[in-house]
Amino acid sequence: MFDRLKILYELQNLDDQLDELEELRGDLPNAVEALKEKIENYKKEISEKEKERKNSLEKRNDNEEEVEKLKENQKKFKAQLYQVRNNKEYDALTKEIDHTEEQIVKLEAESDFLADQSKKLADEIEEINPQHDTLKEELKAKEADLKEIIKANEKEEVKLRAKRKEIEALTKKADYSAYMRIRKAKKGKAVATIKRSACSGCHNIVPSQRQLEIRRNNKLFFCEYCGRILVSTEIADTVDV
Repeated sequence: MFDRLKILYELQNLDDQLDELEELRGDLPNAVEALKEKIENYKKEISEKEKERKNSLEKRNDNEEEVEKLKENQKKFKAQLYQVRNNKEYDALTKEIDHTEEQIVKLEAESDFLADQSKKLADEIEEINPQHDTLKEELKAKEADLKEIIKANEKEEVKLRAKRKEIEALTKKADYSAYMRIRKAKKGKAVATIKRSACSGCHNIVPSQRQLEIRRNNKLFFCEYCGRILVSTEIADTVDV
């Protein structure tokens, strides 16, 4: 049992050191991820607006071609008016001319709307691009800062993680599950010692009888206030910090 308790304390000690290295990075990892997400959203928005603008331009070109065809047809219909032989033919031609004119007016109105929409999209893209570029520069700077911090502690972190892996392999499955559950609930600190008759995790007094039982190092004990695993100072003294 002594070894089980020692392993848990050593695991906590290693995690404390890894947590300290993580804290050196501060909020940089989260900031980098947040910037990446924002940049991706801007990129997507710009792409969608450019696609919409392209479709608008293509539609306007199609409309212009169609208007040209309709105007040519209209000229032919008007020329044919001088060749009609009766009122029925005249009415049919004027009807075609009026219908063609309606189509031309409708297509030109649509093209005007598409031109305004295209201009609006271009302005929006123009407004987004500088923000997108600014975020990319900010991301570049933060990634450089993060890389520098990681590089400065890389060797130590690799060494600690390798050691932690060894210790984890020695930890009983039930002990490790309890350790990780408490660690998650208590923001990293799952194992505590007794200092001045109190739990070093929550600082509540541990009853004298319980302290005696903990010093026997023959059983897992949990703080009745915070739920952390309690180990004796004898256990702590056997682990190099």
